[in-house]
Amino acid sequence: MSKFRGADALAASLVAEGLTKVFTLSGNHIMPLFDAAFDAGIELIHVRHEAAAVHMADAYARLTGKVGVALVTGGPGHANAVSALYTAAMAESPVVLLSGHAPTNQLGMAAFQEMRQADLAAVLCKASGIAGNANEVATNLVNAVRVAKAGRPGPVHLSLPTDVLENEAAKTDVPRIEGAKFPSLDHHPVLAFFGAAKRPLILCGPMCTSKEGRVLMAGLEGASGIPVVGMESPRGVGDPSLGAFAQMLSQADAVMLLGKRTDFTLKFGKAFAADCQFIQVDTDRSEFERTTRAVGDRLKGVTIAATFASLESLAKAPWTPASAAWRDEVRSAIAYRPAAWDTATGSVPGRLHPAQALRPLQAMLDEHPDSVFVCDGGEIGQWAQACLHAPNRVLNGVAGSIGAALPFALAARAAKPDAPVIAVMGDGTFGFHPAEIDTAVRHNLPFVAVVGNDARWNAEYQIQLREYGRERLIGCELLPTRYDQVAVGFGGFGEQVTDASQVLPAARRAAASKLPAVLNVMIDGLAAPNISR
Repeated sequence: MSKFRGADALAASLVAEGLTKVFTLSGNHIMPLFDAAFDAGIELIHVRHEAAAVHMADAYARLTGKVGVALVTGGPGHANAVSALYTAAMAESPVVLLSGHAPTNQLGMAAFQEMRQADLAAVLCKASGIAGNANEVATNLVNAVRVAKAGRPGPVHLSLPTDVLENEAAKTDVPRIEGAKFPSLDHHPVLAFFGAAKRPLILCGPMCTSKEGRVLMAGLEGASGIPVVGMESPRGVGDPSLGAFAQMLSQADAVMLLGKRTDFTLKFGKAFAADCQFIQVDTDRSEFERTTRAVGDRLKGVTIAATFASLESLAKAPWTPASAAWRDEVRSAIAYRPAAWDTATGSVPGRLHPAQALRPLQAMLDEHPDSVFVCDGGEIGQWAQACLHAPNRVLNGVAGSIGAALPFALAARAAKPDAPVIAVMGDGTFGFHPAEIDTAVRHNLPFVAVVGNDARWNAEYQIQLREYGRERLIGCELLPTRYDQVAVGFGGFGEQVTDASQVLPAARRAAASKLPAVLNVMIDGLAAPNISR
């Protein structure tokens, strides 16, 4: 093309930001940007559903530390994508959603697929807007990237009217925009706060549960002797991956909330003893107000500061290390798993106890220093988090949403091309995005998906059973479908597993296939583990 268009300016700004992998689904409004991607060297991973594109951008961001970019068409394409923004927002994942849009000169005229897109996305985004013209679109993009990464990371939306993409743009350098700056953390009040504590804790939010964040948390724990724990589960203090941690939480006498909200995951402050005291470090002043509502005058100090920078600076502070006995007790509680799991078996032939179905997979995750564990689902998701761990972990997270695991697995392979990717999900989750196996085949993105098949929406089934009784179970049943055969139909690998001895061999065969693979593992529909000791 001889004309340098708004689409070309946008593509150039993506490349300048190092964002050359875009998760997308084609549509009328964004064809100019597809065209511009040719010359810009942008890789388009072309998916089967717009929500999947956002889920992939979300997982890619969490695993790489870069901003994840999703590109969808306008109107219904945008509407399909918006729901996935909630998962990214609650995971504190920096995502930019680019949506095609009706041309500006047709707005208000009932244009094709015209929609108030920015308004629709705004409630789930840090910022949401519409590109003004071809000369501004590069600046709009760079600003969106900066906002997504600044402070508490999260999604940003930018709508792209077709005329903005098609009109001629001035050839200028890609703009340089500085992100928001936060003051450095003064470590002296922190050291003073913890000085007399007997049972101190430092709690961090979802952004700290990335591989990089876990390294920083471990560095601070090593320097201070204080247990530093990241929380990202929809089960909050009942997170099975944290073992019996809830019992330790209730014993703490001094807690630092470092980028951690006082939300439902902490029972709105009621997870702590009545005399526990707090300090808080956050980039968002409204979080201090939330904590004050929860714990009142027990909040002894607040500081505006960036989370990762605070972890780094506190690790260098002149600590007098806290009691090793308390730290060891907390770590022992987190590591605790019931001994009965070692010998647990399915209740009937051909069905596995979840621990039987999952624990063998740890061997594959242990074989690579950058392996990825993906997890999504109701009760099976909680069992998986209790049984498996890896250097990289991508969950449905605080959102508690269902359906993202297959898109997450594709993005994990795109982010970590050489590492094992094991994705555990329920049969309910699998039903949301099975067609993304086709995407994985087309783009050569192999992974191993383990579907725990109990033929029900088990989380809701367990609620009905507990709250209303067995005679009032309704609307939670599924068929024992052969999801492995679904994978084969899309060109992937599939195998059914009904015996515990076959879990690891089947997973190894799946990985050796070099295809997107689904193991359909028949399991008992047990409630999620509630770990205590």
